[in-house]
Amino acid sequence: MSVLIDSAVWPGPRGWLFAHMVSDSSHEELHAFAREMGVDPRAFDRDHYDIPGHLHARALELGAEHVTGRELVTRLSAAGLRRRKAPRVGGAA
Repeated sequence: MSVLIDSAVWPGPRGWLFAHMVSDSSHEELHAFAREMGVDPRAFDRDHYDIPGHLHARALELGAEHVTGRELVTRLSAAGLRRRKAPRVGGAA
């Protein structure tokens, strides 16, 4: 099991800071881990969950590995699980 979480440094709603949580094994593993944490499925975005800082310690208690943001992306990409945003088509007139 390899669920990874970075530090909660990304600003979000309610003035909260958010971390990213991924799996370097499978999206199924990630979804199961998020369910165990009680994370709302709407927090999933392409290849990661946005986790509010107040749930960071809970993720670690359940076995997530704390890594840097750079390592998180590197391991996600190496596992072939990175899903980038689609490029914008067209532009402003």
